Amino acid sequence: MGQVTELVGRGLARFLTKPVRQSVQVATVNQEQLTTTLQPGDVLLVEGDTRISVAIKYLTQSTWSHAALYVGDVLPHGAPWELPKVLIEADLKEGVRAITLAHYAQMHTRICRPVGLSNEDRKRVVDFAISRIGHQYDLKHIFDLLRYLLPTAPVPTRFRRRLLALGSGDPTRAICSTLIAQAFESVRYPILPEIRRAWSKDPRNFDCYAEIYHIRHYSLFTPRDFDISPYFDIIKPVLKNGFDYRKLAWSDAEQEDDPCGCD
Repeated sequence: MGQVTELVGRGLARFLTKPVRQSVQVATVNQEQLTTTLQPGDVLLVEGDTRISVAIKYLTQSTWSHAALYVGDVLPHGAPWELPKVLIEADLKEGVRAITLAHYAQMHTRICRPVGLSNEDRKRVVDFAISRIGHQYDLKHIFDLLRYLLPTAPVPTRFRRRLLALGSGDPTRAICSTLIAQAFESVRYPILPEIRRAWSKDPRNFDCYAEIYHIRHYSLFTPRDFDISPYFDIIKPVLKNGFDYRKLAWSDAEQEDDPCGCD
């Protein structure tokens, strides 16, 4: 029975990871700009184009369906002509793996940067992700995959996050953000913690309270959480590297003969 479910799971994984071209994507940031802007510990959000991406975007009501952690140039190099593998992600078929930045060069992306993260904790986050490379998703758990076959099912909003977490709870599953959430939780860096008020028991200070942070389970995190987190800054390479709207080459009639502006 285990072999049968494994085969079914592999078939579902192949089906769910096939691209669905609903519209032509044009990357708003090129690979060179990403390379010069990204820092170790940054989270790169991706607007995916696969069947599972459609489901995740619906269930999370977000543009972003995937997340990868930028670790920098710290992994062993391959052949001299190969690009360095600088991103770590959890893939449905391959498990946790390292990939090049070119993997998402043609897709919409967003950089989310943890604010105030110390160099020591940044290294611990990166090391945590690297240590998980090779972890696999047990494809025998086909019920984890079946939920993505109906990407536009009428699921009430309050149940959508729970639906993504449904299953056996392996953090290397289809939701890549669980791996990254674990990495940041390992250094107690907040993403979207639950904040509860602890009121003073002193009758003289009855209106005083302390905010107590509670870590949410990593399986409940989705890619959009890094986007809306108040603890992550949104970095836009075009603006970060110096933007001057006056230098843009618009398609004005008088410039059509010489778009380079040369005499």
